[in-house]
Amino acid sequence: MVLSIIFGSLLFLIGLIFIPYRLVGAPCSCFLGLLIFSMGKTPEGYPMLPLGTGLVLGWLFMSVFITILTLCQPAAIRNMRKGMYYYLFGALTGMAVGLLGFTFAGTPGARYAIMIVATAVGVFLGAMMYASTPDGRSVNLASGHFFSYFMAKGFPTAISVMQLGTVLVVAGI
Repeated sequence: MVLSIIFGSLLFLIGLIFIPYRLVGAPCSCFLGLLIFSMGKTPEGYPMLPLGTGLVLGWLFMSVFITILTLCQPAAIRNMRKGMYYYLFGALTGMAVGLLGFTFAGTPGARYAIMIVATAVGVFLGAMMYASTPDGRSVNLASGHFFSYFMAKGFPTAISVMQLGTVLVVAGI
């Protein structure tokens, strides 16, 4: 159980570090962290986190899909790191706000949905923050490149952070 927590947490940490540097590896690393948490057992033999098979398979397909899409992008876009800290900060802030859904949402499904929506909104607001800086002028709304850059960088960031949020929602944090 302790090794599952350590390895799962390390994989999530590696995934979050990958976001600003090697975005293509972030969803895969975060999924492996989710998978390790889902396979962990307590000393009594119960699952450490009751992540259902459907939930794990859904995140597997989403991680594979987004990784393939990221690899299909032109190398110039794939290797671009502009504004990635804004996207990451927005995603983590959105996830943290979404985790506050515990205060008013009664069912786990509602808490999960609140975390997902809040993370997506956080990534979007991070993209808007970056687009309003002098460095982000080339991808602001008026440039016409905002949504293509947002989908290229924001979608993998959101998927990676949402996987971490999934573990935190199921863990009851």
